Amino acid sequence: MLLVTGGAGFIGSNLIAELNAGGRSDIVVNDTLGVGDKWRNIAKRQFADVVPPDELMEWLDGRKLDAVLHLGAISDTTASDGDLVLETNFRLSMRLLDWCTATRTPLIYASSAATYGNGEAGFEDDWSAEYLQRLRPMNLYGFSKHIFDLAVVERTKKRAKLPPQWAGLKFFNVFGPNEYHKGEMMSLIAKRYGEAKRGEPVRLFKSYKDGVADGEQKRDFIYVEDAVAVMRWLLHTPSVSGIFNVGTGRARSFNDLITAMFHALGRSPDIRYIEMPPVIGGQYQYFTQASVENLRRAGYNADFVSLEEGVKRYVTGFLSQPDQYR
Repeated sequence: MLLVTGGAGFIGSNLIAELNAGGRSDIVVNDTLGVGDKWRNIAKRQFADVVPPDELMEWLDGRKLDAVLHLGAISDTTASDGDLVLETNFRLSMRLLDWCTATRTPLIYASSAATYGNGEAGFEDDWSAEYLQRLRPMNLYGFSKHIFDLAVVERTKKRAKLPPQWAGLKFFNVFGPNEYHKGEMMSLIAKRYGEAKRGEPVRLFKSYKDGVADGEQKRDFIYVEDAVAVMRWLLHTPSVSGIFNVGTGRARSFNDLITAMFHALGRSPDIRYIEMPPVIGGQYQYFTQASVENLRRAGYNADFVSLEEGVKRYVTGFLSQPDQYR
């Protein structure tokens, strides 16, 4: 049996879809559904149970699991309730780490590219304590993920007990189906698709950095199928542990992203540039690009979907369909 925390969320529901496709339905979803349409993310899926977060540790007592895939978190980069974010993203993760250590259960967990902050220390998936301590996350979400990475690495440094397999995944800019419940945290494709479909111009933020033109801010965009493929590979490769970047290794601009969306719609690009809200400006990243050498050294050799192909699959296979859910 597998436990997927955040299983009704974006990456979690896509993971469950792939696990179902591979013949597994002995999956327990740990998540909250709320009053919106988040339930639709798992409406087509098969699973054994849904356990609310506040019942998780009690539910785990006495259980035997094949693995824990810990994707649940408050992922809003503008979140400001420090106590709630640390309780949800850090302290619960520590409890799961302890449980997996005690029960000898593999733990694969979501970290984030937000741990790298403004990128001054680079984006190397070097998980030595010395390198991690140089990173300065720019928001509370990134900080909460960073301190859990540090806690795990501290245990390795002290040669303390850990799960038989543990892997932290620093997801970069993941996009794809089932992200619709995320509101402002959705990918730009999901947020701007409606405008482009209606024939309206798509708005992008202006640049306020010398040498970076409007719309040329860059991210490492990765299609959700690739993010899930890395997790499935880890499940089948129990000898691999460590912290890994999950990106394509190639930064692309927001202009590239939106141009790909217009092309998928069969339209010419129409992009306008707007002022960046002050609440974002102080923690805005102008460039992210995953170094994936650590993942390659560990043996992951699959190709990553190109930006253009990923956007095409998303637009034609989901966003333009009456049923947008996977």
